[in-house]
Amino acid sequence: MSSLGRALSRSRLSQPDAFQVQKSLTQPPDDEVSVLVLYTGGTIGMVEDKTGALVPAPPGYLIQYLRTIPFLHDEEYTPPPPTDCCVLPLSKEKKRVVYRIKEYNPLLDSSNMSPADWEKIAKDIETNYEQYTGFVVLHGTDTMAYTSSALSFMCENLGKPVIVTGSQLPIYQLRTDGRDNLLVALLLAGQFNIPEVGLYFYQKLYRGNRVTKVDCASFNAFTSPNLPPLADVEIDIKINKDIIWWPSKTEKFSVDTQLNCNVGVLRLFPGITDETVENFLQCPIMAGVILETFGSGNAPDRQSLMDIISQASARGVIMINCTQCLRGSVTSAYATGQALAKAGVIAGFDMTPEAALSKLAYVLAKNLSLEEKKQMMQCSLRGELTDDSKKPKLCDSRFIQVIAKSLSINCDEELAAVRDALTPTLVCVAAKNGDIEALDALKEMGSDLITADYDGRTPLHVAACEGDVKVVEYLLSKGASVYARDCFGETPLHNAVHCRHKDVVKLLRKTGAHFSPSEMVDAKTKLHSLVASGDSEGLEIWQLAGVDQKPTDVNGEFIKFTACPRS
Repeated sequence: MSSLGRALSRSRLSQPDAFQVQKSLTQPPDDEVSVLVLYTGGTIGMVEDKTGALVPAPPGYLIQYLRTIPFLHDEEYTPPPPTDCCVLPLSKEKKRVVYRIKEYNPLLDSSNMSPADWEKIAKDIETNYEQYTGFVVLHGTDTMAYTSSALSFMCENLGKPVIVTGSQLPIYQLRTDGRDNLLVALLLAGQFNIPEVGLYFYQKLYRGNRVTKVDCASFNAFTSPNLPPLADVEIDIKINKDIIWWPSKTEKFSVDTQLNCNVGVLRLFPGITDETVENFLQCPIMAGVILETFGSGNAPDRQSLMDIISQASARGVIMINCTQCLRGSVTSAYATGQALAKAGVIAGFDMTPEAALSKLAYVLAKNLSLEEKKQMMQCSLRGELTDDSKKPKLCDSRFIQVIAKSLSINCDEELAAVRDALTPTLVCVAAKNGDIEALDALKEMGSDLITADYDGRTPLHVAACEGDVKVVEYLLSKGASVYARDCFGETPLHNAVHCRHKDVVKLLRKTGAHFSPSEMVDAKTKLHSLVASGDSEGLEIWQLAGVDQKPTDVNGEFIKFTACPRS
């Protein structure tokens, strides 16, 4: 970056008047974050048996091995973690990842994975959601794209990273991709605000429902044909913030594991007979079908075949048109493609077959009408298909162009530096002033409403300090994260509690905001001081934030407290 870019990147918005720069809740040492690793099986943890075949290692073998690798476990770190945990050395971002491994029994080759296993993974994430900063799923590569796609739909209103990874060679071998894949997955899950189910492999983090396995003999085994990586991991970890899928509902995280597994995939081929298609579609329990078609969504348009497809559609079978091509999208440019649409087949656009199949199973299980299910299949639920609507970019606006001209900027790199420097300030000022119209205009120009300023404070931090419920609700609806922390370790929930904005606290809690387990422990000290001062309002605020209002003394007895009358 040029000197101008560096100077601009230092610009910042002054702190809101209501915010006092202090940490009322002590942060864990070295800014410690916790990650849960769900070890389901796969090549990464396999060993050779006497015949040379790869089989799952004995229970507990993986954690014992990881504790011998210095860059995967800092054995000198104190206090030492539990026996089912490891701790990474302090990272470049000054964060330390402590990770616990939950080993499944039995460990599975991913070829044996089923929807029941997807449900178990999703339920484990839900059960442990508030205890961890992020999650890593260790999984075999053969069906990894199916699992990451299914998890992306099962996890509703996800606000934390879920990174699926594995390896082509066992982690115990001298030459392996397993150690690097695991290390980076842990860093991504613990250090970055990427609220998606992602798949990390060979220096790339992909959206989980956009990937497909393309090579069984290379470390570079996966690709995302129609979407760039969410992150590129080289000398630096570069996050592509422009394409991250931010949740846009003011609801808590939950999982919906109900799937209708009466779905199938039919790949068309030259010369496919009417009988083949008819027999496939006439299966009594068939509820949905992915049709893998030629090119941009074409199929033989002979009338007898279209009649068979039309009859299945009339029976309520939902059929999705996905191209056999690795890249590109289903369109209606050709008459052969239009014939399928007339027969009732829905365009799958640029969804991968893995994403389309898991999405179809997810949608079919919903308690919706047939038409509502069809409409849902054509909408982007988790970024699984491309929205062709093009929005103007902030760097293309006349405002930015005028500033760039006055500074004699004429290259894309410095123009981007101007945009990146101004965006956080503009959106934070709009949030402080309660100007939703300005926020909406900035959003329409491509501005990122979740970008943090120099102190790591997002517009949601500012709005929480101001107590502006409408702005908080607006930002949450546009993907603002309740888990974002500024450089002081504070979340928007911290700010709302400190400034005693009850309605904001309630809204943030409704969306899933919570204190970490270590913060909960430290909050007890705060409760004692509130009891001592007779601060009933303060106790109410902390209770709304999810902290137990009944502090105990050193003997574990509840402290009796008589609330002061409200003024």
